[in-house]
Amino acid sequence: MSTIAEWRLKIKNFSEDVIAEWGLVAILFLVALASFGLGRLSAFEDVRPPVSITRAPEDQKVRAMTFGGQFVASKTGSAYYYPWCAGATKILPQNQRWFQSEDAARKAGYTPAKNCKGLSAQ
Repeated sequence: MSTIAEWRLKIKNFSEDVIAEWGLVAILFLVALASFGLGRLSAFEDVRPPVSITRAPEDQKVRAMTFGGQFVASKTGSAYYYPWCAGATKILPQNQRWFQSEDAARKAGYTPAKNCKGLSAQ
C-alpha cells in the first residue's frame, strides 16, 4: 500500500500539470478576447469623419480703422476708448471725437470706458 505522502505527491503533480495546461488555455482565451475588443474599438474610428483643414473664407471684411488720434469718444456718449476697442467700433464716423491724450479726453468731460482694457481709471 501507498503512503499518504505518495498520494499527496501524485495529487500535487497532477494539479500542477492540469493548471499549467489550463493556464495556457486561459491566457490564450484572454489574449483572443482582448484582440477582439481592440478590433471593435477600431471600428468606431471609421465612424468619425476625417479631419480636414481648409482655408478661412476670404469674403470677410477687413475692418479699417481711421485714426484721428489715440483715443476716440462719441459726441453723444460719456466714455472714451482706444480705437480698437469694441465700443469704439460702434461709434458712427460722424459722431466720433478724437483726442491725442487721455488728459485731453478727461478735460473734455469723458471718462475711461470700463470694457476697454488698458485705460487708466484715475
